[in-house]
Amino acid sequence: MAINEEFENGENKGTGELTEPFISREKVTSYEEVESHMSSNRGKIGMVLLSTAVAVCGSFEFGSCVGYSAPTQSAIREDLQLSLSEYSMFGSILTIGAMVGALTSGQIADFIGRKGAMVLSSLFCIAGWLTVYLSKGALSLDIGRVFTGYGCGIFSYVVPIFIAEIAPKNLRGGLTTVNQLMIVLGSSVAFLIGSIVTWRTLALTGLIPCVLLLLGLFFVPESPRWLAKMGRQKEFEVAMRRLRGKDVDITEEVTEIQDYIETLHALPKAGVLDLFQRKYIRSLIIGVGLMILQQFGGINGIGFYVSETFIAAGCSGKTGTIAYACVQVPITLLGALLIDISGRRPLIMISATGTFLGCFFTGMSFFLKSHDLLLEWAPMLAVSGVLIYIGSFAIGMGPVPWVMMSEIFPINVKGAAGSFVTLICWFGAWAVSYTFNFLMNWSSAGTFFFYSGVSAITVLFVAKFVPETKERTLEEIQASINM
Repeated sequence: MAINEEFENGENKGTGELTEPFISREKVTSYEEVESHMSSNRGKIGMVLLSTAVAVCGSFEFGSCVGYSAPTQSAIREDLQLSLSEYSMFGSILTIGAMVGALTSGQIADFIGRKGAMVLSSLFCIAGWLTVYLSKGALSLDIGRVFTGYGCGIFSYVVPIFIAEIAPKNLRGGLTTVNQLMIVLGSSVAFLIGSIVTWRTLALTGLIPCVLLLLGLFFVPESPRWLAKMGRQKEFEVAMRRLRGKDVDITEEVTEIQDYIETLHALPKAGVLDLFQRKYIRSLIIGVGLMILQQFGGINGIGFYVSETFIAAGCSGKTGTIAYACVQVPITLLGALLIDISGRRPLIMISATGTFLGCFFTGMSFFLKSHDLLLEWAPMLAVSGVLIYIGSFAIGMGPVPWVMMSEIFPINVKGAAGSFVTLICWFGAWAVSYTFNFLMNWSSAGTFFFYSGVSAITVLFVAKFVPETKERTLEEIQASINM
């Protein structure tokens, strides 16, 4: 990296006096002053925080799309005369669009950049929301939902990648968890606003985070790592300066990034079929297993149609939805704080135990109601069960599998593994969200007992197959997996 030309090896060419190009031209008289100045340089993270705030508008948009169907089900069905199967298609088809978005997200983000991918996602979501707002029937509703799903699929990949690539290593973990927090916040806000406005108005509120994101991207730099990967050296250095501060010595970090890019180029490209080699198969079993169990525990069915679930249990759909929304955010924040304290395995096992109990209590409430037993207790049991379920899911089963995805696969197969596991996740989300209403018509109690069984299997799966990854290097994690 070039620095001011009048300095060479810390010596002023004109006077021979020792200088401090990265600290100050004035003489530093004490250790405390040096520490104060270095802390000032390290503290110049305003652009990192602004860039993160802009990017997580995409996460908020993702949550808004997921949360939209819960408070609007009865109103949309009544206004547009939709059958149960037509609304189930509308609710679940978001995940079909997201699957396609997730499959193409890596190539898009590599081809047009992280900022370009977020712009494309926003445009698809805007088109989708406007289509939903103007809908007169099931077909236009579904087209709009697919568009927003496609945007969400790209957001689900590019937002955490962008944040991880711009953040200093000491802040990367904390800033990356903001992504999950904003998804939950977006979903909760959609639940709350949807309880007081019409479904068409709620669709228009989905435009707000997209517009904020598009405006914000004008003021933040592109990912330096992507610029380095594309060989755009001058823009790479400019982006690093904007993110770290013009007076900060970025030489070491720049060298690390360039070495990492060279390592990536040197490694052979891995495809999905390579994941089935013996040396990767246990990592694949862990990754796919966690995602299947996460989804088939019922989260998207319960989340997409929570208002109707409360009504079926004999509760107020609006009150239950508001309570659901209020529980998600603080519990997700608590989980983000605990993940590096408790470790991954204990947190996910405690979480799965909680989702088991939540589904079991909800199933019991429907069982009691169907047999005319303890009818005064059934609604309270249903509300308690659903709230226990969502609180337990938010603290572990929601975020932890995604954290582990970034830790259990070797660097040379992370791209292929991430795409494959994300596809499995979205397929599971579609299957659960599409079948939920049909299962509830078949047996409400049986539906929740099935989900509680999946949660019980999750505890056993984690205890048997999943290693602890907290405070371990990649090499240590691989050694524990392949023992």
